[in-house]
Amino acid sequence: MRRGLTSKADSGRLTLAAVALQDHITRSVPVRNIPRNLPTSGSSCVAPHGFKRHQKQISRQKVRVAEGTHGQVEEEYVLDQAPVHLTLAQKMGLVPAPSRRLTTEEWTEVKARSVQEGDSIQPCVICREEFRLQPQVLLSCSHVFHKVCLKSFEKFSGRKSCPMCRKEQYETRVIYDGAQLYREKCARRIQALWRGYVARKWYRNIRKQVPPKDPLLRRRFFEKKFQEMNDSLVQSCSTDIEAFLNEIDRSVAVSHDILRRFNSNYACEMEDKDWLEAQEKAIQRGVQDCPICLNHLNSKEGRKVLLLSCSHVFHEPCLQAFEFFCQEVKPTCPLCRSRYAKMLV
Repeated sequence: MRRGLTSKADSGRLTLAAVALQDHITRSVPVRNIPRNLPTSGSSCVAPHGFKRHQKQISRQKVRVAEGTHGQVEEEYVLDQAPVHLTLAQKMGLVPAPSRRLTTEEWTEVKARSVQEGDSIQPCVICREEFRLQPQVLLSCSHVFHKVCLKSFEKFSGRKSCPMCRKEQYETRVIYDGAQLYREKCARRIQALWRGYVARKWYRNIRKQVPPKDPLLRRRFFEKKFQEMNDSLVQSCSTDIEAFLNEIDRSVAVSHDILRRFNSNYACEMEDKDWLEAQEKAIQRGVQDCPICLNHLNSKEGRKVLLLSCSHVFHEPCLQAFEFFCQEVKPTCPLCRSRYAKMLV
């Protein structure tokens, strides 16, 4: 009886193992080339166990990706499909169970290690280009690549292996660190350009108002200002320029004539006693040359000699030329810089 019971139990275990293996094969092997003319209802066309659940997971994953690509909510998510429930064969140990998925805390540690190594700052290892705003994926081994580049690498290599550390059966997670860094870089560059523009504009306004300290630049600054004033003055004149300059010359000549008359009146106020004292001082000084032209006072040209009230002696033409070009309202003696009255000697 014991042998019969043992044989029945073994046969039951074998039967259960065979059913579990058949169920696992049915779930894992994809169903292809399904005829389209099969009836959609009834017990003869029953979908494999777990097929509807797998289809729902794929559609949910696509909706989530679409929300991220539109830029409305950039949330990080795992790109791999959600794990299905273990089959009976995997629970019995007949077939090895898939590896455990990473938790949220483990993904946080992986991302922190990637940020510490600066993978998002450096260009993609596959295409050697910056990430910018293109989709970016983080592997469970903390390496970062372009999403398109990783898919192309998996397609041409024929296996799922990390291009950097060759780790197989990794998990992928969509991140946006490269896009965020690129936006910050663009914002910093725009701010730098704007600050440079504001600084250059402020410096131009300062240069127009405040003269520089360098002597050469300071001279050019005032020359430019003087030129601008002259241009504005010429433009404001509605009359002819030649007539305007002639009027200025006439005004200067009238001013000099008035000064000469004032000097002649001042000379008449001096007494003969004062002129004798001034003449004695000039003789005692013993000056025989004109201080302006440096020629002898009693030259053969017959120039008249003037004695000033300050006892200095000059040629009459030389003193008149000096008075003509003098900028002062009341000319002073070329030697002692004192006001004078003049008399022919």
